[in-house]
Amino acid sequence: MKRDSANPLTSCWGEPGEPSAELMQWLGAHGVGMETGAASKRPAGWAAKVRRDVVDRAVIYIGTGTCGLGAGAAETLRAIKRHLTKIGAKADVVEVGCIGLCSQEPLVDIQMPGRTRVSFGKVTAEKVPELLDTMFAGKVPHQFVLGQFSQHWQSGWDTVPYLAQHPFFALQRRCVLQNCGLIDANQIDEYIARGGYSALLNVLRTQRREDVCDAVEKSGLRGRGGGGFPTGTKWKIALKQSAEQRYLICNADEGDPGAFMDRAVIEGDPHRLLEGMTIAAYAIGATKAYVYIRAEYPLAIKRLETAIAFAQEYGLLGTNILDSGFSLDVVIKQGAGAFVCGEETALINSIEGRRGMPRPRPPFPAVEGVFGKPTVINNVETLANVPGILANGWEWFAGMGTATSKGTKVFAVSGKVCRTGLVEVEMGTTLRQVVMDIGGGIPNNRKFKAVQIGGPSGGCIPTEHLDIEVDYETLKTLGAMMGSGGLVVMDEDTCMVDVAKFFMEFIQRESCGKCAPCREGTLRMLEIIQRITRGRRNEKPIDALRRFQGVIYLERLVRVIRETSLCGLGQTAPNPVMSTLRFFRDEYEAHVFERRCPAGVCQELRSFCIDDEHCTGCGLCKVKCPTKAIVGIPNKIHFIVEDKCIGCGACRDVCAHSAVLVAEHEHAHTHAQEDDGSFRGLFSADVYHQWHDSRSLLRLNSQDEAEKTQ
Repeated sequence: MKRDSANPLTSCWGEPGEPSAELMQWLGAHGVGMETGAASKRPAGWAAKVRRDVVDRAVIYIGTGTCGLGAGAAETLRAIKRHLTKIGAKADVVEVGCIGLCSQEPLVDIQMPGRTRVSFGKVTAEKVPELLDTMFAGKVPHQFVLGQFSQHWQSGWDTVPYLAQHPFFALQRRCVLQNCGLIDANQIDEYIARGGYSALLNVLRTQRREDVCDAVEKSGLRGRGGGGFPTGTKWKIALKQSAEQRYLICNADEGDPGAFMDRAVIEGDPHRLLEGMTIAAYAIGATKAYVYIRAEYPLAIKRLETAIAFAQEYGLLGTNILDSGFSLDVVIKQGAGAFVCGEETALINSIEGRRGMPRPRPPFPAVEGVFGKPTVINNVETLANVPGILANGWEWFAGMGTATSKGTKVFAVSGKVCRTGLVEVEMGTTLRQVVMDIGGGIPNNRKFKAVQIGGPSGGCIPTEHLDIEVDYETLKTLGAMMGSGGLVVMDEDTCMVDVAKFFMEFIQRESCGKCAPCREGTLRMLEIIQRITRGRRNEKPIDALRRFQGVIYLERLVRVIRETSLCGLGQTAPNPVMSTLRFFRDEYEAHVFERRCPAGVCQELRSFCIDDEHCTGCGLCKVKCPTKAIVGIPNKIHFIVEDKCIGCGACRDVCAHSAVLVAEHEHAHTHAQEDDGSFRGLFSADVYHQWHDSRSLLRLNSQDEAEKTQ
């Protein structure tokens, strides 16, 4: 991966942009956005003031995106305001979006007059007084510090590292996420002060529609929603159609499990999306645009509505935008959360008021889409890249990435990884760098096992392929795909058969049911996976034969689903099963032939035993066991009756002494003692009854106590 490391302190974010003189002149001439409403122009230094390059009193920033609010940011915000009132300090409190480091939420930044902005992590409400008192005293509480921003015009803190050098940010190249977590998303002036809408003004005044399409095509921008189709090419197809009306649709449905990139962009920088949509609509000749967003994103919808209202007030949306003669109306369409509506033709049906089900193609939407008119559908990240391309030139964007995959890619990193959050890296970065360097590796000293990329339509990539580059074509060689950017990390305690079952359950549940290969085929695949994760306890004799029959026909079933499903979601539905079967075949064989789950996850294929060296006889496991499979007397070693154990794991979850262990398969039907006489902590029913009826009840726990009873 090629990166400009000349200045590591700015290579992550880059220097903030400047508003164009022409845009400032137009806004001033129309008197929009000014408090007085009558000023002929903005005052000198307006942009620097709005960006808070220099402040005359303390500014406190708090991340109030969905992830921050989920971690308690609302309580932190209230605590900040209460404490400021209590100590009588004057400070500006600014709500910003998510900067990406979700594992450190709630995040609070403080910028003191004349000093650089400092970021603090995990600032819960009870930590606010100490944080504010220390900062107002001119000191930095290092126990909360993440890093300070690089602001060369300000005096830095000598003992505080730079945030751009933090392992989470050091390898990132933030283009789409450049403003997220830094600006107040509800204030359009903050976006304009960083160069926002300047690209739009230049496009409307100096470029033809064909020129814009050419620039985007030359940049190498490809769809970030999963397919990777060249964006400029799609725009040209729509532009060439003979039609009085064309439409633009922003796909913000984002239905993949573990994906939250689009939500964070809209919550943190909605005007970047609106500017990209306006440029795209101009390029294809569309006068109406839809943002299709799931109703489960109320905060994103609220901030997008606010952004649209501000853009209309400023003359950046609506009729005769910037006196160019071009008009655009943006409408928010809330979806019901159906995964299939992420497929473009199903999305079109939903906008038209029909049930969200795919249509046969051709004709493709760029030729005949919503209401039968040419329609371009791009996702949030794709459109958010457009302002940067038009502002900096297509060469700038094409200079990042690989030969076939240009620019950057945003990933939502989640799962068993130390630093979860939003990551934006250049195409060509390896997955090892994303997971191990940026993500910080696996917590609790566990081993890495696999990473699921591309959501339900993607695949699992194991350790031996962790050095693969993030690239559309390269990922396909491993049976995976880029997808929208969900990236779920798994450790050694994860059962890959269970992972495949989870995704198949999701796909089968979300199938629209229109075509039989997807509707029935995914159900058959799910049944096969479910059978091989079941134990013998409730199995009928014929079920054992069906298990093997299903496995035998699995590959044939996959081929039929891929070749005959109507839409891309159905065609890629078998990917989770096939990728896990390809790289973790030994786990499937253990489930099929040995009825054993090596990871100890599949409930019906596991049993538990109690470690006599750690058991204190507290009895909590006995109380919590739903089948009364645990026996023992207080303050003595307890035992598990195997035939009664259903493998739910409730005993392990409540044990405070780590005394409950997953029993190895080969020990599943043994006596209560090893050959050397040591206790195993696992009984079969016959051994349990012999033990319970004998006088040696206490001898197993304590020889001394046993002798006293004789």
